[in-house]
Amino acid sequence: MSPSWDQLLSGFQAYLKLERSLAEHTRVSYNADVNKLRQWLPDKDPRSFSPEQLTAFMVWIGELGFTPVSQARILSGVKAFYRYLLLDRQIELNPAAHIRTPKTGRKLPVFLSPEEVDLMINTVDRSKPFGERDAAILEILYSCGLRVSELTGLKMQDVFADESLLRVTGKGNKQRLVPIGGMAMKQLEVYFLAVRNHLQVHPAHKDYVFLNRFGKQLSRVSVFTMIRDLAALCGIKKGISPHTFRHSFATALVEAGADLRAVQEMLGHESITTTEIYTHLETDYLKSTIMQFHPASKRKSG
Repeated sequence: MSPSWDQLLSGFQAYLKLERSLAEHTRVSYNADVNKLRQWLPDKDPRSFSPEQLTAFMVWIGELGFTPVSQARILSGVKAFYRYLLLDRQIELNPAAHIRTPKTGRKLPVFLSPEEVDLMINTVDRSKPFGERDAAILEILYSCGLRVSELTGLKMQDVFADESLLRVTGKGNKQRLVPIGGMAMKQLEVYFLAVRNHLQVHPAHKDYVFLNRFGKQLSRVSVFTMIRDLAALCGIKKGISPHTFRHSFATALVEAGADLRAVQEMLGHESITTTEIYTHLETDYLKSTIMQFHPASKRKSG
């Protein structure tokens, strides 16, 4: 006997919780998205949907009055459901794989390419007293996608070196665990050994990871200034800020095929709609790259 909608959704929720370790509010959002598909054709087995039917479903969602941003969120949940069905061998082909995300018309953020990030990190003068600190800041901003306030608020007890995790306190004092890459962790340890351990730390600021020359918590303005000056030194003409590294982190993940909900969790976004901007950024970036470099785009029409 074929599994029912309820059985498939139950398995989907177990997968999200046990295998993906997603937060409850994210699982609830996924469930609401897929239930809209169920509402559309409640008597049809979701495993038999074709790409054309899913496209028709998205048209129906639009006709109900959902904004492009909301449509993109719903599609993200539906795509996750079909990825689960594929992994669970309930289907052989994913009918949602190539359904296009609706355009939201939002302004695309500035981001750095991996080469530009490397250039900035390699340009840091490590012979200067706080060079190793500045290199660690750049590595962590790019490796973990932190907001500048999250970076400057990071405390020693928030660094779990053995697990390669940071405990980050975001907006509304909400905490999340973020993986930290090997290079970033190594550079952080270099900063501890070469700089922080030699500072006269102010007692009221001893818990903070990043300190200034007075042994006090590093300010957000100091991080902004360091990054702006470094970008100028590198000859990067874009408007660069600490948040640019956060955008670059998210863009790199989306381009590599990371699930949008997972990116949402790592960034600490309250709503998936905030994260969805990176799907459009990827599309526009790829389009501009093709137009710039592909020989067919340079041919003149006959």
